[in-house]
Amino acid sequence: MHNQAKPGSPDWTPLKLIGWATEYFDTHHIDSPRTSAEILLAHALSLKRIDLYLRYDQPLNSDELNRFKLLIKRRINREPVAYILGYKEFWSMNLEVNRSVLIPRPETECLVERTLESLAVDSNPDCKSILELGTGSGAVLIALASENPRHLYVGTDISSDAVRVARQNAIRHGLGEKIRFIVANWFEPFDAKSGRFDLIVSNPPYIRSGDMVRLQPEIHAYEPRLALDGAKDGLRDLRHIIQCAYCYLKPAGVLILEMGHDQKEALRQIVNTSGQYEDAEFYKDYSGHDRIVSMRKRSRYH
Repeated sequence: MHNQAKPGSPDWTPLKLIGWATEYFDTHHIDSPRTSAEILLAHALSLKRIDLYLRYDQPLNSDELNRFKLLIKRRINREPVAYILGYKEFWSMNLEVNRSVLIPRPETECLVERTLESLAVDSNPDCKSILELGTGSGAVLIALASENPRHLYVGTDISSDAVRVARQNAIRHGLGEKIRFIVANWFEPFDAKSGRFDLIVSNPPYIRSGDMVRLQPEIHAYEPRLALDGAKDGLRDLRHIIQCAYCYLKPAGVLILEMGHDQKEALRQIVNTSGQYEDAEFYKDYSGHDRIVSMRKRSRYH
């Protein structure tokens, strides 16, 4: 840390701490070192980030310094900032997250956008029934319900801890009565051939098992493997959903999935082989990677 004093000195101000933590994070190859330093210091002091610069020259007391040091240690151990804070912003809403749920990603907002577009072009004014498979923190359904509260929403997840988080998030945003969360494995609670949903959406696991250890430590060491690992080819859950979803969709119902950036052709083949869908389209995320596939249940089979 060169000639600079360690945290604990009586004259540590927010500005000095941000500078020190930024350099410390940088030498440990932590992404976005200054942003991380500001976010964690603001959290330790129960302030907004902008407030750090309003009190930039006010020394911290020992309790504040100790809280900050503990947060720094957790981040150096590569714990994701979202888990340290206990929340993550998604669709302009703060959502509770912990190690039982995947941290919502910006690219998953593309899944929400595409789903909202699909609902918008539907000329039928009736209330729609929407199912999310593998809801996790509930981010996708909560975003959808916040935009279209008149529809009915159901989310399933195999993890009871994840469902607990999702329910709390829905209640926090005033949507607890609009979304029903169920502990279940994919379509398990529903009768096959029921055709009860207008739209099914999912961000299932799609990472190849062999690629898991090559992910950032923040991901493979902390986030739930169950929500990431898509088996050897990364397609196990995507394949299962595509092969089964048509049984649970109403006529002309829509299936929308998030996928890996290099899975477009494999998914196209799975969709075509199933023979149960039409109008399959692929959409890119904000980085220009193929990320979303949308398809419609065939109105009649050939």
